This record gives sequence, structure tokens and C-alpha cells, in this order.
Amino acid sequence: MMLEHRKSLKRRLQDGEVLFGTFFKFSAPQLAEMLGCAGMDFIIVDGEHGNCSYGEMQNVVRAANSVGMSAVVRVPNALDQNILHAGDIGAQGIQVPNLHTAQEAAEAVRKMRYYPRGNRGFAMTTRAARYTFCPKEEFLRQTNDELLSVIMVENTEMAAQVPVLCEDPEIDVLFIGTGDMSQSLGVLGQPKHEKVQKIVRQIVRDARAGGKAVGIIAGDLEEAEWYIDMGIQYIAYGAEINMIAAKFREVVSDLNGLLLR
Repeated sequence: MMLEHRKSLKRRLQDGEVLFGTFFKFSAPQLAEMLGCAGMDFIIVDGEHGNCSYGEMQNVVRAANSVGMSAVVRVPNALDQNILHAGDIGAQGIQVPNLHTAQEAAEAVRKMRYYPRGNRGFAMTTRAARYTFCPKEEFLRQTNDELLSVIMVENTEMAAQVPVLCEDPEIDVLFIGTGDMSQSLGVLGQPKHEKVQKIVRQIVRDARAGGKAVGIIAGDLEEAEWYIDMGIQYIAYGAEINMIAAKFREVVSDLNGLLLR
């Protein structure tokens, strides 16, 4: 389902825009609305590390769209049913983790598209097709041309295959998962470690040379600035849970500080 009167995430990235989003863990449509009202470009509804059902995810996507914000769903893996559900609930993009080969990535993105570019199960009774109210040809065009496909590069095996991934016209964004990449490199939990940053720079060089947009998670403003300067366009700033936790810590610390006066 496309947002009315707005360019898709895919077109905005193709136009060279830098877009800001955040991972979204909670089944809380109100929080999604608030992020959209605040001006966030997109959220990544987290089906890998979150605990939402697809029905709950649909309500989060619906809430985001209601205030003009795009919603991408990160599925837990590339199983057909996960990619199908993410598309059918009307997400503007699908992000796939836990891949190790370019062939797995090629199969995943084709599960997002319809014939002749893919093999996604067809249905017009879904939110993505506006519950039969979207003309069939328009729905097929939107899915095949506007849905953002994001492939996660989060281990050394996938990093080595970035030039091959760039040859696949159905892949729109290569998203560097620095958390799992740090584990793959033996420096778990250290996204700023030189080993991680070296492979980040390599992936960005290869992806940009191959004409692909790059995404990444940024844990703070310093990281976000690094990545913008590298040419990364699709930036997930932590997660809503990080923002909430940071504000809770600040408020509780300030309150306890009153007792020390």
C-alpha cells in the first residue's frame, strides 16, 4: 500500500535523499503515530527481535501511514510466509535478515514481487490491495515498482558478496547490521571497533560502485554523522525502546538529584 500523495521510500532514495528512521519493537500504534508526528521518515517494525503478531504489526503500519510516515517490516527470516504477510499488511518495504549467500537474497526479493519479477502469492483481499478497492494493475505496479526491498548484510560471508548482490535489479538497499557483523568479526557488541568500521567502509564502497543504496543502524549522533559522510542514505537511529529508556533514565536521575540539594 502506497502513502497517498507522497513519493515512496524507494523513489526518495533514488533521488539521493538521506532518510531517518528507527527500529520499532513495541505493539504500540500510538508511539508510531507520535514518531510520525515528530517528523520521522520511516520505522522498521521489528519482526525479528520484537514480539508482535502480524495483526499487531498491521496496526502499527496503519498508524504510521495515518500520519504520513512509511513503515518497513523486518521479517525474522526469508521464509515465504513471513515475506508474504509483511507485504500483505501493507508495509512500504520489507527487510530480510539472516542471509548468508547472494542466492538466498535473490530468492528473498523475488518473494516480495509478482510475476514476471517474482513469485509472491497473489491476493486482492489484503490491506496492501486496499481490501479489493485498489485496481489490480495499480496494485501490481505499486508492488513491483515501489515496494522497497532491503537485504541485510550482517556477516563476513555476505560482505564478500556485495558486488554480486549489486547485480540483482530487485534489491534496492543493502543494510549493514553492525551488531551481528561485530559478532562475525569476533568483537561482539562493538560497532565502532575498527574491524567493524573497516568492513562497513568496504561494503559502502562496493555498494555505491554497484549503484545500490546503503542502510545502517546508528547508535548515536556521532555514528549517524559518520555514516552520512560515507554516503549512507537509509539510517535507522537506534530503536524507540532506546529513546524511551534514555528519557526515563534522564527523568529519574533528575528527580533523584532533587534529594541531593
